[in-house]
Amino acid sequence: MKAAVVFTGSGPILILTTYASFGSPDFIEKLDAKGLNKFIAYEVPVDLVKKKYGQHFDVIMKDVKQDDDLRVLDYNGHRVFHNFSFKELGIAYQHE
Repeated sequence: MKAAVVFTGSGPILILTTYASFGSPDFIEKLDAKGLNKFIAYEVPVDLVKKKYGQHFDVIMKDVKQDDDLRVLDYNGHRVFHNFSFKELGIAYQHE
C-alpha cells in the first residue's frame, strides 16, 4: 500500500493505492479515467497518514464499494494541503 498527496488542477487530494509506482500505466489510466490527466504526486508514509486520519483511514480501507487499487482518502484540498508539511512529502512524480 502506498499513500500520496496528488496535486491536480483543482487542488490536492490524498489517495491510497496498491500500485507499485505512481508511474505505473494502470495507475495513470485509473487517474485519467477520473479526469486527472495532469498531476504531481508525492508519496507520504502510510503510517503517518493513518496517524493523521485515524478512524477515517480505517473506514476507507473497509469500504467495499471502492476498488482495492485506488481509494481517495481525502478530497478536501485545504485540509490535505495543511495536514502535511513539505518535509513529509517524498520525491515528486509528474505526469502530463
